[in-house]
Parts: sequence; structure tokens; C-alpha cells
Amino acid sequence: MKISEVRELSTSELKEKLYSLKEQLFELRRKKAVGSLERGEEVIGVRKDIARVETILRERELQGK
Repeated sequence: MKISEVRELSTSELKEKLYSLKEQLFELRRKKAVGSLERGEEVIGVRKDIARVETILRERELQGK
């Protein structure tokens, strides 16, 4: 997910996306612990997506104040 794609989403969509990304990260970590995760770099990609979404949410929060 690119930052330009994230900026196009509304705040409510971003919150939903953040929730789903955190669920996805949980599942990937669980698979990694069990040993069934084939590509470990998926965890890194999801973490970066979470950071992008949280950054945009924070920017919008600061613009509102």
C-alpha cells in the first residue's frame, strides 16, 4: 500500500483498515511462532502499512486542532 493510496481514504476507512492490518499482523505473528510462515518479510510489510495509516491519522488529528 502506497502513501498516496492511504491519503485518499476517509478517516473512518483508515480506522477500519488499521483494525484489519492489526488482525493480519496478529495472524502472521502466530504463524511465525508455530513455524508455518513461509515468507517472514510479510510481517515487515504489514508493520509498515500500519505505520503509514497511523501517520495519516495523526496528521489529520493535528490539522483538526
